[in-house]
Amino acid sequence: MVAGALQVLALTPARGGSKGVPRKNIRRFGGHPLLAWSIAAGHHARLVDRVIVSTDDEEIAGVAISYGAEVPFLRPAKLAGDATPDFPVFQHALDWLEVNEGYRPDIVVHLRPTSPVRPVGLVDEAVEALLSGGNADSVRSVTRPAQNPYKMWTVSRGDLKPLIASNLHEPYNAPRQSLPETYWQTGHVDVFWRSVVRRKHSLTGDRIRPVMVASRYAFDLDDLVQWRVAEASLSEFGLDIVRPTGGCGPAREACTSAAANRRQMENQ
Repeated sequence: MVAGALQVLALTPARGGSKGVPRKNIRRFGGHPLLAWSIAAGHHARLVDRVIVSTDDEEIAGVAISYGAEVPFLRPAKLAGDATPDFPVFQHALDWLEVNEGYRPDIVVHLRPTSPVRPVGLVDEAVEALLSGGNADSVRSVTRPAQNPYKMWTVSRGDLKPLIASNLHEPYNAPRQSLPETYWQTGHVDVFWRSVVRRKHSLTGDRIRPVMVASRYAFDLDDLVQWRVAEASLSEFGLDIVRPTGGCGPAREACTSAAANRRQMENQ
């Protein structure tokens, strides 16, 4: 089975609300709106056929369109809350595309806006890992964490309790090198079969393959401190990453016009 015989959809969820960093999906990061970095990663991948943004917000839709993404629908507000998980967002997108376009991609690529610093070739590597993974249901980007979870704790009734139950003798006191290797999911890219969504009601399934990412690329932009550190890394460390081009620039009017054009096309 080769990727060219399959339909591969890249989907970026980008809702309007955000408490940690207000309007973060269109806040400028490295000179471009944050979501533009995920759109660029989708377009740069040779194995991706379509790049779609799922949003509930007209302004975000306009920004996405100006960077070359498709926004064929607006996500219902009930699927854009703080506690909304990923699964119903992807289920809605796949349902809408099937009902309204008859489009049923074989593979779905999840590109989170909050992990914008992506190495060149990572998305294709993840798709290829799924294709070569035998009966794998999905692929997820991971890296080695700064802290091993065998040295992490919970608090119960005022006492520290090890986070991980283990047969190892006091792993929290052991040298790091003697502990099992662990990995943290970076959020750069998830890839899964559409059939996993339909048949297993999951975005991961049962067998998940890893695609490794160096820790220097691993930023999760949930607050302004992380944002500024990640932005500084773009120029400080010479990272070989996928960068956006084009777009509506800093003028909001251009993005608003793009959203208006989308509405006009819908009404034709």
